Amino acid sequence: MIAPDQLARWQRAAPFWISLTMLPMAWISAINGGWVLFLLPLFAWYFFAVLDGFVGLDLENADLTATEDDLFWYKAITLIWVPLQFLTLFALIWYATGTDHLSTLEKILLFFGMGVISGTVGINYSHELMHQKDRTERWMADILLAMVLYSHFRSEHLLVHHRYVGTPKDPVTARYNEGFHRFYPRVLRQSLISAFNAERKMLARKDLPWHHLSNPFWKYWALQAAMLILAFAIGGWAGVGLFLVQAGTAIWQLELVNYVEHYGLTRKHLGDGKYEHVLPQHSWNASQRASNWLLINLQRHSDHHYKPDRRFPLLQTYTQADAPQLPYGYPIMTIAAMIPPIWRRMMNPRVKQWRMRYYPEITDWRPYNKHATPPPR
Repeated sequence: MIAPDQLARWQRAAPFWISLTMLPMAWISAINGGWVLFLLPLFAWYFFAVLDGFVGLDLENADLTATEDDLFWYKAITLIWVPLQFLTLFALIWYATGTDHLSTLEKILLFFGMGVISGTVGINYSHELMHQKDRTERWMADILLAMVLYSHFRSEHLLVHHRYVGTPKDPVTARYNEGFHRFYPRVLRQSLISAFNAERKMLARKDLPWHHLSNPFWKYWALQAAMLILAFAIGGWAGVGLFLVQAGTAIWQLELVNYVEHYGLTRKHLGDGKYEHVLPQHSWNASQRASNWLLINLQRHSDHHYKPDRRFPLLQTYTQADAPQLPYGYPIMTIAAMIPPIWRRMMNPRVKQWRMRYYPEITDWRPYNKHATPPPR
């Protein structure tokens, strides 16, 4: 147990600031070009996979009596990241569209790397910020999501995913045996629709039409339009194209993680459209220390769904007795997800073990496999 006075020390929070090292890497890549352009993907995916092997698991949990003041250094990294990512993204658009030492392919690779940053770190930090009650933090989440043209993720995540995870009504819960290449186009389509419908239904309960100005989709569209206009103002159509490359890369990174987090895990249908409450067993947990530094404990996902309002330093990790465990951290698991035969060989036996452990009374899993159980009420 990490005591509050220990948790509050900046030295304890410092490893979570490792994400900042990716910003100068982006400029090193832009200035040098060539093979250096592979530096960011290699760092985000392979370096942390290797580092996990050396530093092992982090099985310590923070004392939940810690106060907001104890978490100052942890909150600070998520707050300063927003302007830093904004400045880096648009400064790189200015630099890349004005230089002649990078070929078109090199520019695309540069902004693929920028998308690794805005997906691995930016969207992840937006996820932390959108769960907070402070309006400024929620606004900063919206700004980060607008930079990758995925603003509806906030509505989908808060109003749909957390409420319906592990049921047929949640587009983001990957079905058993569903490869990522099928999951990805499905979730892109269904998440946008479900997010819009969730906001529309909230307005309808207040006797307001969907186009009422309180619908956050107006804010989403305005922020995203502002980002595209700024990209055009700085770099013309080439700037817009490069902006879209990084946005597409970031969205792909997000949905890879979404695919991993709940693959094959379902909540038990209790009859009449009722489902059991969300428990730690309904998300895959991973205690790999280094990748949790980069991802600010996102891999402690079992606790996040159990207690969504906890800030990331307070998220608890679980043992196999309480939550299913991934064999590796997200860097390796997301790479495996891109290769369906490897993914199925790695994860399908674990899903079957999970079913035997938690739901031995269920003998026919076919409706759960196809998400064909009754929709939740």
